[in-house]
Amino acid sequence: MKKIFYLLSILALCSSCELNEFPESSALEEDVFGTEGGLRRYSISFYNDLPSSSDAYRLDQMSDYGAVNNLDNFLKLNAYTAQTSSGWDWKNLRNINHFLASNNRSNVSETSRNHYNGVARFFRAYFYYKMVTRFGDVPWVDKALSITDNDILYGDRGDRTVVMDHILADLDYAYANIQTSSSTDGSEITKWTALGLKTRIALFEASFRKYHTELGLASTANKYYKQVVDAAQELMTKGPHSIYTAKGPELSQRQLFVSDAAVTQEVMLAIAFNKNLAILSSANWYWTSPTYGPRYSFVRPFINTILNRDGTPYTNRTGYNTQEFYDECQNRDYRLSQLIRTPGYKIDGKPAAPNFNGYSYTGYQPIKYTLDESKYDNGQLNTNAIPLMRYAEVLLNYAEARAELGEITDGDWQKTIGALRSRAGITGGTSQLPTVIDTYIKEKFFKDIDNPVLLEIRRERQVELALEGFRFNDLKRWNAGHIMASLEWSGIYIPELDKPMDLDRDGTVDVIFYDGNNKGPSVTVGAKVAKIAIGGPATNYQTLTADKHLEWFKAQTRTWYDDGRQYYYPIPSNAIVLNKNLKNYPFWQ
Repeated sequence: MKKIFYLLSILALCSSCELNEFPESSALEEDVFGTEGGLRRYSISFYNDLPSSSDAYRLDQMSDYGAVNNLDNFLKLNAYTAQTSSGWDWKNLRNINHFLASNNRSNVSETSRNHYNGVARFFRAYFYYKMVTRFGDVPWVDKALSITDNDILYGDRGDRTVVMDHILADLDYAYANIQTSSSTDGSEITKWTALGLKTRIALFEASFRKYHTELGLASTANKYYKQVVDAAQELMTKGPHSIYTAKGPELSQRQLFVSDAAVTQEVMLAIAFNKNLAILSSANWYWTSPTYGPRYSFVRPFINTILNRDGTPYTNRTGYNTQEFYDECQNRDYRLSQLIRTPGYKIDGKPAAPNFNGYSYTGYQPIKYTLDESKYDNGQLNTNAIPLMRYAEVLLNYAEARAELGEITDGDWQKTIGALRSRAGITGGTSQLPTVIDTYIKEKFFKDIDNPVLLEIRRERQVELALEGFRFNDLKRWNAGHIMASLEWSGIYIPELDKPMDLDRDGTVDVIFYDGNNKGPSVTVGAKVAKIAIGGPATNYQTLTADKHLEWFKAQTRTWYDDGRQYYYPIPSNAIVLNKNLKNYPFWQ
Protein backbone atom coordinates (compact mmCIF):
# COMPACT_ATOMS: atom_id res chain seq x y z
CA MET A 1 0.00 0.00 0.00
CA LYS A 2 1.48 3.31 -1.07
CA LYS A 3 1.74 5.90 1.65
CA ILE A 4 -1.17 8.28 1.23
CA PHE A 5 -0.47 11.97 1.71
CA TYR A 6 -4.08 13.05 2.00
CA LEU A 7 -7.06 11.92 4.04
CA LEU A 8 -10.11 10.41 2.46
CA SER A 9 -12.80 13.01 1.91
CA ILE A 10 -14.99 11.41 4.55
CA LEU A 11 -12.20 11.84 7.10
CA ALA A 12 -11.05 15.25 5.99
CA LEU A 13 -13.78 16.75 8.14
CA CYS A 14 -11.83 15.51 11.16
CA SER A 15 -8.37 16.61 10.00
CA SER A 16 -8.33 19.55 12.38
CA CYS A 17 -10.19 17.84 15.23
CA GLU A 18 -8.88 18.25 18.71
CA LEU A 19 -9.49 15.91 21.62
CA ASN A 20 -12.93 17.27 22.41
CA GLU A 21 -14.37 17.26 18.89
CA PHE A 22 -16.51 14.41 17.63
CA PRO A 23 -17.55 13.93 13.99
CA GLU A 24 -21.26 14.02 13.32
CA SER A 25 -22.98 10.72 12.64
CA SER A 26 -23.99 10.10 9.06
CA ALA A 27 -24.92 7.33 6.67
CA LEU A 28 -21.36 7.54 5.37
CA GLU A 29 -20.01 6.34 8.73
CA GLU A 30 -21.95 3.09 8.31
CA ASP A 31 -20.33 2.69 4.90
CA VAL A 32 -16.91 3.04 6.51
CA PHE A 33 -17.33 0.83 9.55
CA GLY A 34 -19.81 -1.57 8.03
CA THR A 35 -17.50 -3.00 5.34
CA GLU A 36 -13.98 -4.35 5.29
CA GLY A 37 -13.18 -2.03 2.38
CA GLY A 38 -14.32 0.92 4.46
CA LEU A 39 -12.09 -0.12 7.35
CA ARG A 40 -9.15 -0.43 5.02
CA ARG A 41 -9.77 3.01 3.53
CA TYR A 42 -10.05 4.56 6.97
CA SER A 43 -6.82 2.85 8.11
CA ILE A 44 -4.93 4.60 5.32
CA SER A 45 -5.34 7.87 7.23
CA PHE A 46 -3.21 6.51 10.09
CA TYR A 47 -0.15 6.39 7.83
CA ASN A 48 -0.05 10.17 7.73
CA ASP A 49 1.61 10.07 11.15
CA LEU A 50 4.73 8.48 9.65
CA PRO A 51 7.55 10.73 8.42
CA SER A 52 6.50 12.45 5.22
CA SER A 53 8.11 12.14 1.81
CA SER A 54 9.88 15.45 2.43
CA ASP A 55 11.44 14.65 5.81
CA ALA A 56 12.04 10.87 5.91
CA TYR A 57 15.58 11.30 4.54
CA ARG A 58 16.50 14.18 6.85
CA LEU A 59 15.56 12.80 10.26
CA ASP A 60 19.10 13.16 11.66
CA GLN A 61 19.50 16.78 10.61
CA MET A 62 20.02 17.74 14.27
CA SER A 63 22.69 15.44 15.66
CA ASP A 64 26.11 15.56 17.24
CA TYR A 65 27.95 14.15 14.24
CA GLY A 66 26.58 16.48 11.55
CA ALA A 67 27.91 19.99 10.91
CA VAL A 68 25.25 22.25 9.34
CA ASN A 69 24.90 25.78 8.03
CA ASN A 70 22.50 26.95 10.74
CA LEU A 71 22.06 25.73 14.29
CA ASP A 72 18.63 24.61 15.40
CA ASN A 73 17.29 27.03 18.02
CA PHE A 74 17.09 24.07 20.40
CA LEU A 75 20.90 24.20 20.70
CA LYS A 76 21.22 27.96 21.04
CA LEU A 77 21.45 29.70 24.38
CA ASN A 78 18.02 30.99 25.48
CA ALA A 79 16.66 30.64 21.94
CA TYR A 80 14.06 27.94 22.58
CA THR A 81 11.11 28.49 24.92
CA ALA A 82 7.59 27.29 25.62
CA GLN A 83 6.43 30.21 23.49
CA THR A 84 8.20 28.80 20.43
CA SER A 85 7.66 25.09 21.12
CA SER A 86 5.36 22.89 19.08
CA GLY A 87 4.17 19.29 18.75
CA TRP A 88 1.43 19.20 21.42
CA ASP A 89 -1.00 18.05 18.74
CA TRP A 90 -3.59 15.32 19.37
CA LYS A 91 -5.45 15.16 16.04
CA ASN A 92 -3.96 11.84 15.00
CA LEU A 93 -4.81 10.25 18.35
CA ARG A 94 -8.38 11.53 18.05
CA ASN A 95 -8.66 9.90 14.62
CA ILE A 96 -7.34 6.55 15.91
CA ASN A 97 -9.51 6.45 19.01
CA HIS A 98 -12.63 7.30 17.01
CA PHE A 99 -11.88 4.35 14.75
CA LEU A 100 -11.38 1.96 17.68
CA ALA A 101 -14.60 3.09 19.31
CA SER A 102 -16.61 2.74 16.09
CA ASN A 103 -15.21 -0.49 14.68
CA ASN A 104 -17.87 -2.77 16.15
CA ARG A 105 -20.23 -3.66 13.26
CA SER A 106 -21.15 -7.33 13.29
CA ASN A 107 -21.46 -7.49 9.49
CA VAL A 108 -17.63 -7.37 9.33
CA SER A 109 -15.90 -10.53 10.56
CA GLU A 110 -14.26 -10.39 13.97
CA THR A 111 -10.92 -11.36 12.43
CA SER A 112 -11.06 -8.40 10.04
CA ARG A 113 -12.18 -5.99 12.74
CA ASN A 114 -9.37 -7.14 15.01
CA HIS A 115 -6.87 -6.83 12.16
CA TYR A 116 -7.71 -3.17 11.57
CA ASN A 117 -7.88 -2.52 15.30
CA GLY A 118 -4.35 -3.94 15.41
CA VAL A 119 -3.23 -1.47 12.74
CA ALA A 120 -4.89 1.36 14.67
CA ARG A 121 -3.25 0.32 17.91
CA PHE A 122 0.13 0.10 16.17
CA PHE A 123 -0.26 3.73 15.19
CA ARG A 124 -1.50 4.71 18.64
CA ALA A 125 1.67 3.20 20.08
CA TYR A 126 3.74 5.04 17.47
CA PHE A 127 1.95 8.32 18.22
CA TYR A 128 2.55 7.99 21.95
CA TYR A 129 6.18 6.99 21.48
CA LYS A 130 6.77 10.26 19.67
CA MET A 131 4.98 12.20 22.41
CA VAL A 132 6.94 10.55 25.23
CA THR A 133 10.31 11.01 23.55
CA ARG A 134 9.44 14.67 22.95
CA PHE A 135 7.65 15.71 26.15
CA GLY A 136 8.24 13.01 28.78
CA ASP A 137 5.07 12.62 30.86
CA VAL A 138 1.91 12.91 28.77
CA PRO A 139 -1.74 11.97 29.45
CA TRP A 140 -2.97 8.56 28.30
CA VAL A 141 -6.24 8.81 26.33
CA ASP A 142 -7.71 5.68 24.83
CA LYS A 143 -11.20 6.80 23.86
CA ALA A 144 -12.80 9.33 21.55
CA LEU A 145 -13.55 12.18 23.92
CA SER A 146 -16.70 14.21 24.18
CA ILE A 147 -17.03 17.76 25.47
CA THR A 148 -18.14 16.41 28.85
CA ASP A 149 -14.89 14.52 29.54
CA ASN A 150 -13.50 17.43 31.54
CA ASP A 151 -11.37 15.25 33.81
CA ILE A 152 -9.30 14.25 30.78
CA LEU A 153 -9.60 17.41 28.70
CA TYR A 154 -8.37 19.48 31.63
CA GLY A 155 -6.21 16.86 33.31
CA ASP A 156 -2.53 17.01 34.16
CA ARG A 157 0.35 15.76 32.03
CA GLY A 158 0.03 12.14 33.17
CA ASP A 159 2.42 9.36 34.14
CA ARG A 160 5.01 7.90 31.77
CA THR A 161 4.80 4.41 33.31
CA VAL A 162 1.08 4.23 32.57
CA VAL A 163 1.65 5.41 29.02
CA MET A 164 4.60 3.12 28.30
CA ASP A 165 2.81 0.04 29.56
CA HIS A 166 -0.21 0.88 27.40
CA ILE A 167 2.07 1.39 24.40
CA LEU A 168 3.56 -2.07 24.76
CA ALA A 169 0.11 -3.59 25.30
CA ASP A 170 -1.04 -1.94 22.07
CA LEU A 171 1.89 -3.46 20.20
CA ASP A 172 1.27 -6.89 21.68
CA TYR A 173 -2.32 -6.65 20.44
CA ALA A 174 -1.12 -5.48 17.02
CA TYR A 175 1.27 -8.41 16.68
CA ALA A 176 -1.38 -10.91 17.75
CA ASN A 177 -4.13 -9.57 15.47
CA ILE A 178 -2.62 -8.02 12.34
CA GLN A 179 -3.04 -10.58 9.60
CA THR A 180 -0.54 -9.06 7.18
CA SER A 181 2.78 -10.88 7.35
CA SER A 182 4.46 -9.35 4.29
CA SER A 183 4.28 -6.17 2.24
CA THR A 184 5.09 -6.16 -1.45
CA ASP A 185 6.61 -2.68 -1.44
CA GLY A 186 7.45 -2.38 2.26
CA SER A 187 5.02 0.47 2.91
CA GLU A 188 2.30 -1.52 4.71
CA ILE A 189 2.27 -2.25 8.44
CA THR A 190 2.71 -5.95 9.16
CA LYS A 191 2.69 -8.03 12.33
CA TRP A 192 6.50 -8.01 12.16
CA THR A 193 6.59 -4.21 12.00
CA ALA A 194 4.70 -4.23 15.29
CA LEU A 195 7.39 -6.40 16.88
CA GLY A 196 10.12 -4.22 15.42
CA LEU A 197 8.54 -1.09 16.86
CA LYS A 198 8.21 -2.80 20.21
CA THR A 199 11.96 -3.45 20.33
CA ARG A 200 12.60 0.22 19.50
CA ILE A 201 10.24 1.63 22.09
CA ALA A 202 11.08 -0.78 24.91
CA LEU A 203 14.81 -0.13 24.38
CA PHE A 204 14.27 3.62 24.59
CA GLU A 205 12.33 3.28 27.83
CA ALA A 206 14.71 0.75 29.39
CA SER A 207 17.81 2.83 28.82
CA PHE A 208 16.11 6.13 29.66
CA ARG A 209 15.15 4.66 33.01
CA LYS A 210 18.60 3.18 33.63
CA TYR A 211 20.68 6.22 32.71
CA HIS A 212 18.35 8.97 33.96
CA THR A 213 18.61 8.05 37.61
CA GLU A 214 16.86 11.29 38.59
CA LEU A 215 13.57 9.64 37.58
CA GLY A 216 13.92 7.03 40.33
CA LEU A 217 12.95 4.29 37.86
CA ALA A 218 16.30 2.57 37.31
CA SER A 219 15.17 -0.53 39.19
CA THR A 220 12.46 -1.10 36.56
CA ALA A 221 14.75 -0.78 33.51
CA ASN A 222 15.38 -4.52 33.16
CA LYS A 223 11.65 -5.15 32.75
CA TYR A 224 11.81 -3.21 29.48
CA TYR A 225 15.15 -4.65 28.36
CA LYS A 226 13.56 -8.10 28.68
CA GLN A 227 10.66 -6.94 26.51
CA VAL A 228 13.19 -5.95 23.84
CA VAL A 229 14.83 -9.35 23.99
CA ASP A 230 11.56 -11.29 23.86
CA ALA A 231 10.15 -9.30 20.94
CA ALA A 232 13.40 -9.45 18.99
CA GLN A 233 13.79 -13.18 19.52
CA GLU A 234 10.24 -13.75 18.29
CA LEU A 235 10.94 -11.75 15.16
CA MET A 236 14.38 -13.25 14.57
CA THR A 237 13.15 -16.85 14.85
CA LYS A 238 9.72 -16.57 13.21
CA GLY A 239 9.81 -13.52 10.95
CA PRO A 240 10.58 -13.31 7.22
CA HIS A 241 13.35 -10.70 7.39
CA SER A 242 17.13 -11.07 7.24
CA ILE A 243 20.25 -9.05 6.47
CA TYR A 244 20.55 -8.23 2.77
CA THR A 245 23.95 -9.18 1.30
CA ALA A 246 23.26 -9.79 -2.40
CA LYS A 247 25.29 -6.81 -3.64
CA GLY A 248 28.40 -7.78 -1.69
CA PRO A 249 30.15 -5.77 1.05
CA GLU A 250 30.82 -2.80 -1.22
CA LEU A 251 27.17 -2.06 -2.10
CA SER A 252 24.66 -4.10 -0.08
CA GLN A 253 23.90 -1.62 2.67
CA ARG A 254 23.55 1.37 0.35
CA GLN A 255 21.30 -0.59 -1.99
CA LEU A 256 18.68 -0.46 0.76
CA PHE A 257 18.56 3.33 0.38
CA VAL A 258 18.91 3.87 -3.37
CA SER A 259 16.65 1.13 -4.73
CA ASP A 260 13.34 2.22 -6.26
CA ALA A 261 11.67 -0.85 -4.77
CA ALA A 262 12.17 -1.34 -1.04
CA VAL A 263 14.46 -4.31 -0.40
CA THR A 264 11.91 -6.08 1.77
CA GLN A 265 14.29 -8.88 2.70
CA GLU A 266 15.67 -6.39 5.24
CA VAL A 267 13.46 -3.30 5.02
CA MET A 268 10.45 -3.78 7.28
CA LEU A 269 8.76 -0.44 6.60
CA ALA A 270 9.44 2.15 3.92
CA ILE A 271 8.05 5.13 2.09
CA ALA A 272 7.55 4.04 -1.50
CA PHE A 273 7.65 6.56 -4.32
CA ASN A 274 6.14 6.32 -7.77
CA LYS A 275 7.32 8.21 -10.83
CA ASN A 276 4.14 7.53 -12.76
CA LEU A 277 1.99 8.99 -9.98
CA ALA A 278 4.42 11.90 -9.46
CA ILE A 279 5.00 10.83 -5.84
CA LEU A 280 8.68 11.72 -5.53
CA SER A 281 11.18 13.04 -3.02
CA SER A 282 13.86 15.71 -3.14
CA ALA A 283 16.61 13.69 -1.45
CA ASN A 284 19.32 14.51 -4.00
CA TRP A 285 18.44 18.17 -3.96
CA TYR A 286 18.59 18.27 -0.17
CA TRP A 287 21.95 16.47 0.06
CA THR A 288 23.72 18.27 -2.81
CA SER A 289 22.37 21.83 -2.84
CA PRO A 290 24.27 24.80 -1.39
CA THR A 291 20.97 26.55 -0.60
CA TYR A 292 18.07 24.09 -0.22
CA GLY A 293 19.42 21.86 2.53
CA PRO A 294 21.66 22.42 5.56
CA ARG A 295 24.87 21.36 3.76
CA TYR A 296 25.07 18.56 6.31
CA SER A 297 28.64 17.31 6.64
CA PHE A 298 29.83 14.50 8.89
CA VAL A 299 32.49 15.41 11.43
CA ARG A 300 35.85 13.74 11.86
CA PRO A 301 35.37 12.30 15.38
CA PHE A 302 32.46 10.26 14.02
CA ILE A 303 34.33 9.24 10.85
CA ASN A 304 37.24 8.17 13.06
CA THR A 305 35.02 5.60 14.79
CA ILE A 306 34.43 3.66 11.56
CA LEU A 307 36.66 0.59 11.80
CA ASN A 308 39.46 -0.66 9.61
CA ARG A 309 38.43 -3.56 7.44
CA ASP A 310 40.35 -5.99 9.64
CA GLY A 311 38.14 -5.00 12.59
CA THR A 312 40.68 -2.85 14.41
CA PRO A 313 39.98 0.78 15.34
CA TYR A 314 41.03 3.28 12.69
CA THR A 315 42.57 5.41 15.44
CA ASN A 316 45.06 2.61 16.15
CA ARG A 317 46.80 3.46 12.89
CA THR A 318 50.14 5.18 13.36
CA GLY A 319 49.75 8.82 12.37
CA TYR A 320 46.00 8.53 11.74
CA ASN A 321 45.47 12.15 12.76
CA THR A 322 47.65 13.46 9.93
CA GLN A 323 46.42 11.19 7.16
CA GLU A 324 45.06 13.07 4.20
CA PHE A 325 41.58 12.31 2.91
CA TYR A 326 42.60 9.69 0.34
CA ASP A 327 44.70 7.72 2.80
CA GLU A 328 42.18 7.78 5.65
CA CYS A 329 39.58 6.22 3.34
CA GLN A 330 41.68 3.17 2.47
CA ASN A 331 40.95 -0.30 3.91
CA ARG A 332 38.03 0.89 6.00
CA ASP A 333 34.69 -0.72 6.78
CA TYR A 334 32.82 -0.58 3.43
CA ARG A 335 30.03 1.41 5.06
CA LEU A 336 32.34 4.44 4.90
CA SER A 337 32.23 4.45 1.10
CA GLN A 338 28.47 3.82 1.19
CA LEU A 339 27.92 6.73 3.56
CA ILE A 340 30.10 9.53 2.14
CA ARG A 341 31.90 10.42 -1.06
CA THR A 342 35.21 8.59 -0.90
CA PRO A 343 37.90 8.15 -3.60
CA GLY A 344 36.33 6.18 -6.44
CA TYR A 345 32.84 7.62 -6.01
CA LYS A 346 31.31 8.73 -9.30
CA ILE A 347 28.43 10.88 -10.49
CA ASP A 348 27.27 10.44 -14.08
CA GLY A 349 30.11 7.92 -14.40
CA LYS A 350 32.76 10.54 -13.60
CA PRO A 351 34.91 10.89 -10.44
CA ALA A 352 33.20 13.11 -7.87
CA ALA A 353 35.27 14.23 -4.90
CA PRO A 354 33.68 15.91 -1.87
CA ASN A 355 32.12 19.13 -3.14
CA PHE A 356 33.64 22.09 -1.32
CA ASN A 357 32.43 24.38 -4.08
CA GLY A 358 28.99 24.84 -2.59
CA TYR A 359 28.27 21.92 -0.23
CA SER A 360 30.71 20.28 2.16
CA TYR A 361 32.14 22.02 5.20
CA THR A 362 34.26 19.16 6.50
CA GLY A 363 35.02 16.99 3.47
CA TYR A 364 32.73 14.17 4.58
CA GLN A 365 29.75 14.55 2.24
CA PRO A 366 26.81 12.13 2.72
CA ILE A 367 25.52 9.93 -0.11
CA LYS A 368 23.29 7.51 1.81
CA TYR A 369 20.05 8.68 0.19
CA THR A 370 21.33 10.19 -3.07
CA LEU A 371 21.24 8.71 -6.54
CA ASP A 372 24.47 8.89 -8.52
CA GLU A 373 23.17 10.96 -11.43
CA SER A 374 23.12 14.75 -11.42
CA LYS A 375 19.70 14.86 -13.11
CA TYR A 376 18.14 14.25 -9.68
CA ASP A 377 19.89 17.18 -8.00
CA ASN A 378 17.60 20.12 -8.69
CA GLY A 379 14.09 19.34 -7.58
CA GLN A 380 11.64 16.78 -6.28
CA LEU A 381 12.82 14.01 -8.60
CA ASN A 382 14.02 11.08 -6.50
CA THR A 383 12.32 7.72 -6.95
CA ASN A 384 14.27 5.70 -4.38
CA ALA A 385 12.30 4.22 -1.46
CA ILE A 386 13.22 5.47 2.01
CA PRO A 387 13.49 2.83 4.78
CA LEU A 388 11.81 3.67 8.09
CA MET A 389 12.53 0.36 9.83
CA ARG A 390 15.13 -2.27 9.06
CA TYR A 391 15.90 -5.71 10.39
CA ALA A 392 19.41 -4.40 11.15
CA GLU A 393 17.90 -2.12 13.80
CA VAL A 394 16.19 -5.08 15.46
CA LEU A 395 19.53 -6.90 15.67
CA LEU A 396 21.13 -3.84 17.24
CA ASN A 397 18.26 -3.44 19.71
CA TYR A 398 18.54 -7.10 20.69
CA ALA A 399 22.31 -6.95 21.16
CA GLU A 400 22.12 -3.82 23.31
CA ALA A 401 19.35 -5.19 25.52
CA ARG A 402 21.17 -8.49 26.02
CA ALA A 403 24.37 -6.64 26.88
CA GLU A 404 22.60 -4.33 29.33
CA LEU A 405 21.09 -7.37 31.03
CA GLY A 406 24.54 -8.94 31.24
CA GLU A 407 23.37 -11.93 29.21
CA ILE A 408 24.99 -11.42 25.80
CA THR A 409 26.99 -14.38 24.46
CA ASP A 410 29.47 -14.93 21.64
CA GLY A 411 26.59 -16.47 19.71
CA ASP A 412 24.48 -13.34 20.18
CA TRP A 413 27.37 -11.20 19.04
CA GLN A 414 27.97 -13.30 15.94
CA LYS A 415 24.37 -13.13 14.73
CA THR A 416 23.94 -9.41 15.43
CA ILE A 417 26.96 -7.10 15.50
CA GLY A 418 29.13 -9.71 13.80
CA ALA A 419 26.60 -10.20 11.01
CA LEU A 420 26.37 -6.47 10.31
CA ARG A 421 30.14 -6.06 10.31
CA SER A 422 30.58 -9.07 8.06
CA ARG A 423 28.08 -7.58 5.62
CA ALA A 424 30.31 -4.49 5.55
CA GLY A 425 33.45 -6.51 4.72
CA ILE A 426 34.97 -6.50 8.21
CA THR A 427 37.00 -9.66 8.78
CA GLY A 428 38.02 -9.47 12.44
CA GLY A 429 36.09 -9.41 15.70
CA THR A 430 32.84 -10.73 14.26
CA SER A 431 32.52 -13.98 16.19
CA GLN A 432 33.53 -13.19 19.76
CA LEU A 433 32.65 -10.53 22.30
CA PRO A 434 35.19 -7.69 22.53
CA THR A 435 37.30 -7.58 25.68
CA VAL A 436 39.35 -4.39 25.13
CA ILE A 437 38.04 -0.84 25.45
CA ASP A 438 38.67 1.47 22.50
CA THR A 439 39.87 4.55 24.35
CA TYR A 440 39.05 6.87 21.44
CA ILE A 441 35.31 6.18 21.34
CA LYS A 442 35.17 6.20 25.12
CA GLU A 443 36.87 9.58 25.47
CA LYS A 444 35.20 11.29 22.52
CA PHE A 445 31.68 9.96 23.03
CA PHE A 446 30.88 7.82 26.07
CA LYS A 447 33.19 8.65 28.96
CA ASP A 448 30.96 6.97 31.54
CA ILE A 449 30.91 3.55 29.84
CA ASP A 450 33.55 1.03 30.93
CA ASN A 451 32.05 -2.05 29.30
CA PRO A 452 33.84 -2.84 26.00
CA VAL A 453 30.80 -4.72 24.67
CA LEU A 454 28.45 -1.78 25.22
CA LEU A 455 30.97 0.61 23.68
CA GLU A 456 31.22 -1.51 20.55
CA ILE A 457 27.45 -1.86 20.29
CA ARG A 458 27.12 1.91 20.48
CA ARG A 459 29.82 2.28 17.81
CA GLU A 460 27.99 -0.18 15.61
CA ARG A 461 24.68 1.57 16.12
CA GLN A 462 25.97 5.00 15.15
CA VAL A 463 27.69 3.65 12.04
CA GLU A 464 24.96 1.29 10.81
CA LEU A 465 22.05 3.67 11.48
CA ALA A 466 23.71 6.97 10.56
CA LEU A 467 21.22 9.50 9.11
CA GLU A 468 18.21 7.25 9.82
CA GLY A 469 16.72 9.40 12.56
CA PHE A 470 17.87 7.54 15.68
CA ARG A 471 20.81 9.58 16.89
CA PHE A 472 19.17 12.33 18.96
CA ASN A 473 16.89 9.88 20.77
CA ASP A 474 19.84 7.56 21.36
CA LEU A 475 21.82 10.34 23.02
CA LYS A 476 18.78 11.31 25.06
CA ARG A 477 18.10 7.79 26.34
CA TRP A 478 21.78 7.26 27.20
CA ASN A 479 21.85 10.58 29.12
CA ALA A 480 24.59 11.68 26.72
CA GLY A 481 22.98 14.79 25.26
CA HIS A 482 25.98 16.90 26.20
CA ILE A 483 27.77 15.43 23.16
CA MET A 484 25.43 17.57 21.04
CA ALA A 485 27.36 20.58 22.27
CA SER A 486 30.83 19.21 22.99
CA LEU A 487 31.74 17.16 19.91
CA GLU A 488 34.02 19.21 17.71
CA TRP A 489 32.79 19.84 14.18
CA SER A 490 36.14 19.11 12.57
CA GLY A 491 36.95 17.69 9.15
CA ILE A 492 39.73 16.51 6.88
CA TYR A 493 43.41 17.15 7.51
CA ILE A 494 44.87 20.17 5.69
CA PRO A 495 48.68 19.87 5.78
CA GLU A 496 49.23 23.42 4.53
CA LEU A 497 47.38 26.38 3.06
CA ASP A 498 47.79 27.49 -0.56
CA LYS A 499 48.36 23.89 -1.59
CA PRO A 500 46.14 22.55 -4.41
CA MET A 501 44.52 19.30 -3.26
CA ASP A 502 43.42 16.37 -5.41
CA LEU A 503 41.25 14.76 -2.77
CA ASP A 504 40.45 11.53 -4.63
CA ARG A 505 43.76 11.43 -6.58
CA ASP A 506 42.10 11.17 -9.96
CA GLY A 507 44.54 13.68 -11.46
CA THR A 508 42.26 16.72 -11.04
CA VAL A 509 42.65 19.45 -8.42
CA ASP A 510 39.47 19.70 -6.33
CA VAL A 511 40.10 22.42 -3.76
CA ILE A 512 42.60 24.88 -2.37
CA PHE A 513 42.40 26.32 1.15
CA TYR A 514 43.95 29.73 1.75
CA ASP A 515 44.41 32.31 4.51
CA GLY A 516 41.16 34.27 4.80
CA ASN A 517 43.11 37.43 5.61
CA ASN A 518 44.29 37.43 2.00
CA LYS A 519 42.18 38.20 -1.07
CA GLY A 520 42.62 34.72 -2.45
CA PRO A 521 45.08 31.84 -2.93
CA SER A 522 48.63 32.76 -3.82
CA VAL A 523 48.70 29.74 -6.15
CA THR A 524 46.88 29.88 -9.47
CA VAL A 525 44.29 27.12 -9.94
CA GLY A 526 41.53 26.47 -12.43
CA ALA A 527 38.22 28.32 -12.33
CA LYS A 528 36.29 25.20 -11.30
CA VAL A 529 38.53 24.50 -8.30
CA ALA A 530 36.89 25.33 -4.97
CA LYS A 531 38.72 28.17 -3.21
CA ILE A 532 38.01 28.10 0.51
CA ALA A 533 39.08 30.87 2.86
CA ILE A 534 40.28 29.79 6.30
CA GLY A 535 39.74 32.37 9.02
CA GLY A 536 39.79 36.06 8.32
CA PRO A 537 37.17 38.71 9.08
CA ALA A 538 34.55 37.40 6.63
CA THR A 539 35.00 33.67 7.13
CA ASN A 540 35.02 33.10 10.86
CA TYR A 541 32.92 29.93 10.47
CA GLN A 542 35.57 27.99 8.48
CA THR A 543 38.75 27.67 10.49
CA LEU A 544 41.50 25.15 11.24
CA THR A 545 42.03 23.30 14.49
CA ALA A 546 45.41 23.43 16.20
CA ASP A 547 46.29 20.09 14.56
CA LYS A 548 45.35 21.36 11.08
CA HIS A 549 41.92 19.91 10.55
CA LEU A 550 39.06 21.86 9.06
CA GLU A 551 36.67 23.14 11.70
CA TRP A 552 33.21 24.52 11.08
CA PHE A 553 31.06 26.90 13.13
CA LYS A 554 33.46 27.27 16.03
CA ALA A 555 32.33 30.88 16.30
CA GLN A 556 28.79 29.88 17.26
CA THR A 557 28.36 28.07 20.56
CA ARG A 558 26.16 25.00 20.81
CA THR A 559 24.46 24.83 24.20
CA TRP A 560 23.43 21.85 26.31
CA TYR A 561 22.06 23.06 29.63
CA ASP A 562 23.39 21.47 32.80
CA ASP A 563 19.86 21.15 34.20
CA GLY A 564 19.02 18.59 31.50
CA ARG A 565 16.06 20.49 30.06
CA GLN A 566 16.87 19.41 26.49
CA TYR A 567 15.99 15.81 27.22
CA TYR A 568 12.43 17.09 26.79
CA TYR A 569 10.69 19.78 24.79
CA PRO A 570 8.48 22.23 26.67
CA ILE A 571 4.72 21.96 26.34
CA PRO A 572 3.75 24.95 24.15
CA SER A 573 2.54 27.88 26.20
CA ASN A 574 -0.73 28.19 24.28
CA ALA A 575 -1.71 24.66 25.44
CA ILE A 576 -1.02 25.62 29.04
CA VAL A 577 -3.15 28.74 28.66
CA LEU A 578 -6.08 26.51 27.64
CA ASN A 579 -5.47 23.98 30.42
CA LYS A 580 -4.23 25.40 33.71
CA ASN A 581 -3.57 21.89 35.06
CA LEU A 582 -0.76 21.33 32.56
CA LYS A 583 2.63 22.23 33.97
CA ASN A 584 5.99 22.39 32.28
CA TYR A 585 8.98 20.87 33.99
CA PRO A 586 10.58 23.50 36.26
CA PHE A 587 13.51 24.20 33.94
CA TRP A 588 11.11 25.19 31.10
CA GLN A 589 8.86 27.42 33.21
